[in-house]
Amino acid sequence: MLSRVAERLYWVARYLERVENTARLLGVYTNLLLDLPRGVDISWYNLVILNRATEAFDERYKLRDERNVIKFMLADDSNPNSVLQCMRSLRENVRTTRDVVPADTWELVNELHMYIRDHSHHAISRGQRHEVLQHIIHACLQINGLLNGAMTRDAGWEFLVLGRNLERADMTTRILDAGASVLQESSGDTGADLSQLVWGHVLRSLNAYLPYRRSLRIAVNGSDVARYLIEDPSFPRTFIYCLEHMIEAVERLPKNRSVLRELRRLKRAATENADYEQLAEQFPDYVNTLQLDIAGMHRSVADTWFALS
Repeated sequence: MLSRVAERLYWVARYLERVENTARLLGVYTNLLLDLPRGVDISWYNLVILNRATEAFDERYKLRDERNVIKFMLADDSNPNSVLQCMRSLRENVRTTRDVVPADTWELVNELHMYIRDHSHHAISRGQRHEVLQHIIHACLQINGLLNGAMTRDAGWEFLVLGRNLERADMTTRILDAGASVLQESSGDTGADLSQLVWGHVLRSLNAYLPYRRSLRIAVNGSDVARYLIEDPSFPRTFIYCLEHMIEAVERLPKNRSVLRELRRLKRAATENADYEQLAEQFPDYVNTLQLDIAGMHRSVADTWFALS
């Protein structure tokens, strides 16, 4: 497989996952706003901080309010990681790899691109936000389902798996970080009811609420949710599950030694360095380290297989 084709497939998976998970992250905050008790407020600007986009946001907006954050993350042309811009990048990568992905992929991606272009401004206000975000999430799941069910399991598929799970692992840590940030920001009012509410929404945003309850058979609490979403080996959106599938994909690719070594090191560090009982104090630093490690993994992948692009 040509290096440039492998790179485009890798980014098809990453952009598709980024679009879906950004919609999920915005949904977490929107749902929390509806359910938080009176007197407990949250800062939408936390989402900009979690995505390391403070400089780009502050250059464009003066107010750090809900409307501007939603617009910035969903439909801002100047933000390369907004849903709209990621969708444009996804569309371009699919356009240039149409001969190696299922035929219907181009049609489904085009439909989602047009929907986001035409409807993303409706989500800036709360009235239609849930409908727009859910449509985006379901469309991404449909495209992923097509790729899963109709793509040949060759080298191209392995790069799709690699990109999907790298992006998914990163976004799972960001959604966890969002939950911890809400509790840390809530003026010390982190009672059991508020904690259950926040972590319940974190689980639901990843479609993990029922799997969590079936697996652990205990009430929702922060330390167990964090441990589950980092370490559970069977749920497809946990950090360890994503790393395992990245390892399996890399093992089937050539020139894999350095990337495998980094993945196995990251897997050990993810479980050895976690302190789930200190969600307010130490957990943000822990997930920040995981996100930096994920960025390092991308550089390793790019240096190994895409350097000739």
